[in-house]
Order: sequence, then C-alpha cells, then structure tokens
Amino acid sequence: GYYGDGLNAIIVFAACFLPDSSRTDYDYVMENLFLYVISTLELMVAEDYMIVYLNGATPRRKMPGLGWMKKCYQMIDRRLRKNLKSFIIVHPSWFIRTILAVTRPFISSKFSSKIQYINTLAELREMIPMEYVHIPDSIVKYDEDKCIKRRMRTSCLSNDPEMASVEQE
Repeated sequence: GYYGDGLNAIIVFAACFLPDSSRTDYDYVMENLFLYVISTLELMVAEDYMIVYLNGATPRRKMPGLGWMKKCYQMIDRRLRKNLKSFIIVHPSWFIRTILAVTRPFISSKFSSKIQYINTLAELREMIPMEYVHIPDSIVKYDEDKCIKRRMRTSCLSNDPEMASVEQE
C-alpha cells in the first residue's frame, strides 16, 4: 500500500507465510527470499517507506532466527535504512520482543527508534491508511480471537468483586 501525499510505500510482511525451519533447503530459501525482498524494495522505494511486520498467527518454527535477521540488517543498503520511517510489528510475541531487546546494543539507535509495537489491527488502522493494505485472513482471525480473549478477561475481572477491589487499589 501507500501513505501520505507523496504516495510513500507501505511494505507488509506476513511472517505466517515464511517457510518452516525444518525444510532441508531452509537456508537457501530464506537467503533467496531476503534477496527478493531487497531487490523489490530497491525498485519500489524512492522516498520514505514503512514496513509492517505481521507476527500474529506465526508458529515459532516459521519465525526467522537471530542470525538471519542480523545478516538482513547488515545487508540492507544505507539508503534503504535511511528512508525507512517506521518498522511496525503487529502482534509482537515475547520472542520477537526478546530478540530485539538483545540485539538493541548492536543496531543503531536511529533504527531502534523506528521500531513500534502494535497489539491489534485496530491500533494499526489508527496509524496508517488500510484501504491499500492487504491483511491475510489468518492474521485477521488471529486478531479477532485475541480481542475476544482480551474482552473476556477484562469482563471477568470487572465482574469479580475481589478483582474489582484489587483494580481500584
């Protein structure tokens, strides 16, 4: 999709579609996937852009490893790093948050400041125009399920007199 007057690019990356790490050719596939993404970015990005990383509905075995992410960061051209305005992580897992916390000393503070965590698609809609952004059905369902669980947890807490008194303290 695109945003702003200059039609700046919004790149949506759904981790749930990454290959399973148990594949025998996993390293080869991930290397070529990265090269494809970089070549696409170089063609698309003339101005500012943002990346939306959809982490929800992604099993651990499909999440890229720390080594791969480090290599990707090191291979990204300076111009692409400079033009990246925001790296939004939707439905961040504890694993993603931990990896980013551990790697923070090794990446630039400018890049670190571009990382934003978003917990719901509703929050994402408040940040970016969604009319040109395709969100996979599995992510929408994950978000709906997560919101239902959150509402149930909230209503259970507010209906429990003991929890209500704890919340007021």
